[in-house]
Amino acid sequence: MTNGAHHRRERVAAAIKQSLAEALTKRVKDPRVELTSISRVEVTSDLSHATILISVLGGDDERKAALEGLESARGFLRSLLAKTLSLRTVPELHFMYDRGIDHAARMFEVLDQMKQEEGSN
Repeated sequence: MTNGAHHRRERVAAAIKQSLAEALTKRVKDPRVELTSISRVEVTSDLSHATILISVLGGDDERKAALEGLESARGFLRSLLAKTLSLRTVPELHFMYDRGIDHAARMFEVLDQMKQEEGSN
């Protein structure tokens, strides 16, 4: 992939992230997505698909509900992107829970536990 194509992909991903974040706070009225934030957007090299990685406050039930709410709003969100982005075709949207946040939290727990064990010796 050329450097220019890589930068275009990054710009498109950033524009999608910004537009969707704004739509989630101002336009989507589904209560299932109220505690949802977009952590990252990954776009394929041909710009035909965008994977939207989300984080959700709460447990597994809230995550599942948020993903269902986003799936329900997929067409609406895609049409909003068509209006706000200047792209020939708007990417298909795929929503996934961002497990990286869980991994980071677990790492902090392990580090804290190690510090406590070290302090008690």
